[in-house]
Amino acid sequence: MTQRDLIRRLPKAELHLHIEGSFEPELMMQLAARNRIDLRFRTLDEAKAAYNFSNLQEFLDLYYEGMQVLRTEEDFHDLTWAYLQRAAADNVRHVEMFFDPQAHTGRGVPFGVVTEGILAALKRGETELGLTSYLILSFLRHLPEEDGFALLKGSEGWHDKFVGVGLDSSEMGHPPLKFERLYKRCRDMGFKLCMHAGEEGPPQYVREALIDIGVDRIDHGNRSMEDPALIQVLKDTQVPLTNCPLSNLSLCVIRDLKDSPVKAQLEAGLMVTVNSDDPAYFGGYIGRNYEKIADALTLSDAQVVTLARNSFAASFLPEAAKAKHLAAVDAAAR
Repeated sequence: MTQRDLIRRLPKAELHLHIEGSFEPELMMQLAARNRIDLRFRTLDEAKAAYNFSNLQEFLDLYYEGMQVLRTEEDFHDLTWAYLQRAAADNVRHVEMFFDPQAHTGRGVPFGVVTEGILAALKRGETELGLTSYLILSFLRHLPEEDGFALLKGSEGWHDKFVGVGLDSSEMGHPPLKFERLYKRCRDMGFKLCMHAGEEGPPQYVREALIDIGVDRIDHGNRSMEDPALIQVLKDTQVPLTNCPLSNLSLCVIRDLKDSPVKAQLEAGLMVTVNSDDPAYFGGYIGRNYEKIADALTLSDAQVVTLARNSFAASFLPEAAKAKHLAAVDAAAR
């Protein structure tokens, strides 16, 4: 069995996936036509060309521009269903999916339209694909903390539909402690806490998220590796890191996949996972991320299996469900 065969056989969980970031240009153009919305790209080739960018801000500009075609529950269902089919093809058995309500409510799309469309697809995914899922509401960090409180209030009718909260968008200049009060409220309400930190931001951002705020999971966390004391805390606590190799490469967080910290994090005993982040924009879904990072870093088969095991161990699933998935990983690795 080749390593690529092993990767295909291994059950996986995806823990760092922005559903809006799975918006393939073909679907974007279809929804634009369905909703009679004019985009700056007139053809599919022009849309595909726009998916080339050189930094996080250029990506975010395109990311938010494309969202304008998402208007109805059907649109959000179709976006989510398209991702779930691709995930299932990569043997993803469980996904914990971020969504960005403020990017939609801010342009007049009601929270319920966004959420119900996504939830309908997630239910379908479990029924038709056997793929379980949790939804994570993400706050946009370039907006004020007060806007986050308003979103939390406005989403009250759906609080039982999402497992946790996240924090994404432009990292630089928006440190975790900007949202300290909001995250305390979410913790008190029983939500799991995720936060993007250490992608472009300094190790101090990871420290704030991990120690000052006490998140359950760090998204990205690359720059943790610059701080030996922080590495030790991550090892001791086993707070997971959701690494996204092709995303890091596309956004020039690293210059080459060989610069990815995944192998060093594994060897340091950290709870690191591999994910796709925004796969339509960053060149690949989770299977491709596994293949590319394994090739670039010359990961052993045992390290690849560890990444798959970590994906379930780092999830928010109940312990019994984790155990079932871990046994399936071990069986596939034999």
